Amino acid sequence: MFHFTYLQAIVVGLLQGVTELFPVSSLGHAVLLPAWLGGSWKTFGADPQYLLIAVAFHCASAIALFMVFGRRWLRIFASALRGLRRDPSAGSGLPLLIRLIVGTIPVAVLGLLLNKFFERNFGKPFMAAIFLTLNGAILLSVERLTDRRHAHTMAKDPDAAIVERVSIGQALVVGIGQSAALFAGISRFGVSISFGMLRGLSRSVAADFAFLLAFPAILGASLFKLPKLLAHGALATGSSGPLLAGTLTAFIATFISVTFLVKYFKHNTLRPFALYCLAVGSLSILRFGIFGS
Repeated sequence: MFHFTYLQAIVVGLLQGVTELFPVSSLGHAVLLPAWLGGSWKTFGADPQYLLIAVAFHCASAIALFMVFGRRWLRIFASALRGLRRDPSAGSGLPLLIRLIVGTIPVAVLGLLLNKFFERNFGKPFMAAIFLTLNGAILLSVERLTDRRHAHTMAKDPDAAIVERVSIGQALVVGIGQSAALFAGISRFGVSISFGMLRGLSRSVAADFAFLLAFPAILGASLFKLPKLLAHGALATGSSGPLLAGTLTAFIATFISVTFLVKYFKHNTLRPFALYCLAVGSLSILRFGIFGS
């Protein structure tokens, strides 16, 4: 039977909520924090069922993300339905929805096919440190590559901007790139926003694209793991309370962080996140690689 305390649940829920939509990898932090803290935290983080707890909190993040972008999703669905009826006033909803579906398929397929592989490799802080450092290098490289480009903003209609600049084939490529986030340390959001910027979208519109792509991936991952979590006794005596506390914490933290990021990316860059990943990743490589675990 897997038991965890209120403190552990709240800390993991807070970590999940804060880092899930920041381009810094929530799974990477879920691996590295217990390893850095050591003691009972290291034992907790090394338990195979810890992954189930971390992923289950994704469900709370998905709900918070939908609440922030709920009107946007409803508008996309309504526009897509008009598009199916070939209504001239349909707008960009249907082609955007197709791109979001295509971008989600690779994550779902690879996640199912390689589930056991990723479970076996989860919980290894040295590998998470390497991937977190790589994540920082990707973000910094994208900022440098796009620094002097003229971004295609179309701020009044970001949906149309995404459809115009990201083809269906490219959405598939983004989806494959998102699959790298199955490795703890690579950020799903970071991969998505980076590709959007490379395609000429403004940072704000690229962030919108990444937020929209994140919702089905996060929700799908949590729903896939939730039955297994419950089957392993997470609701046993002494565990249901911490699970609820962690879930609520993850929800509140995600809602606040997403609300902040939507405003942040209107005027700011990825560089602080890139430097953070490079610093934490490099220190963690030294700690868990060169100097041992």
